[in-house]
Amino acid sequence: MRDLKSPATIWIKGILILVIGVVAAVLLLVEVGTPKIALLLGITIWAFCRAYYFAFYVVEKYVDPGYRFSGLMSFLKYCLRSRHNRRGPKREENDRLEN
Repeated sequence: MRDLKSPATIWIKGILILVIGVVAAVLLLVEVGTPKIALLLGITIWAFCRAYYFAFYVVEKYVDPGYRFSGLMSFLKYCLRSRHNRRGPKREENDRLEN
């Protein structure tokens, strides 16, 4: 799939995603319209938005400026790779650093 380049197409895509989300939320609330479900739905939406913001912006700007986000699978691979690299220096490197 090629990247979107047209600003108009990008705006249309964003608006369609928003419409899908609003319609799904309304249908869910119509089906099970309790205050508890409305609150849980709001918290869920907020939490996923914050997680996506973290994956997109925070890691790229504050944690690892060399990382460039290209999708959620890319972020998952980055997390797995970073976790492996964060285990600290190898024993030989620790010995060399202490001397």
